[in-house]
Amino acid sequence: MVLVTVVGNKQCKEGFEFVFGGPLAECRDCKVRNVCFHLEENRRYKVRSVRDVQHDCRIHEDGVRVVEVEKIPLRAAIPARVALEGAMLTFEDTRCGNLSCANYRACRPLGASEGMRFKITSVDNNDVKCDKGLKLKAVLLE
Repeated sequence: MVLVTVVGNKQCKEGFEFVFGGPLAECRDCKVRNVCFHLEENRRYKVRSVRDVQHDCRIHEDGVRVVEVEKIPLRAAIPARVALEGAMLTFEDTRCGNLSCANYRACRPLGASEGMRFKITSVDNNDVKCDKGLKLKAVLLE
C-alpha cells in the first residue's frame, strides 16, 4: 500500500529515512495537516518517490513536498519466548541502561516505543547475547 505524506524540501530525496514524531501544535489549522498526520507516531519511514507537488509550511522554511513513503521494518531483540514468526507483538521497552552493550540499539530500536504493535515477519535462529542474562532473539518487525 502506498502511503502519501509531505516532507521538507531540504530532506526531500528518495531513500531519506525519518521517524514521524507526531502532530505539532503549529500545524493545527494547516490545509495539508491530514496528509502529514495519518502516519503512525514514532514509526520509521523511508521516502520511495518524490512528487512535483509543493506546499508552504510553518515548520519547514523552504516548504514541503508530497512524497510516497513506506514503513521501514525494524530489526529488534525481543524475549525468545515471544519470538514467533507471524505473531503480533506489543513492544515493551527492555529498560536496559547499558549504553555500551553491542546490542543496545537492537533492544531499543529507533522507531519503536512502549505499547506499539508490530507483526514479527522473521526470526533469526541465533540468540542475541545479553549482558544481563536475558534470553533474546533477533527479529524483523513490521
